[in-house]
Amino acid sequence: MKESAHYAKIVEWSDVDQCYVGSAPGLIFGGCHGDDEQEVFAELCRVVEEAIDLYRQDGRPLPPATSGRDFANQMQDIA
Repeated sequence: MKESAHYAKIVEWSDVDQCYVGSAPGLIFGGCHGDDEQEVFAELCRVVEEAIDLYRQDGRPLPPATSGRDFANQMQDIA
């Protein structure tokens, strides 16, 4: 399993931006965006890999993992 699999990746539609926005909470600030949901997810996966590489190059510890926390069901409870 890739180390990037330890981080939740979210792609959602933004009415404000009128495009899909990808983010990885806890790992990267900002993210990526575009008109095609699948392309945004693929780009997000690359961005997450690059962020992990930068943490390693800088000798910094990675942030705590965010996957496996069942975010989808937690958000349902809030809604």
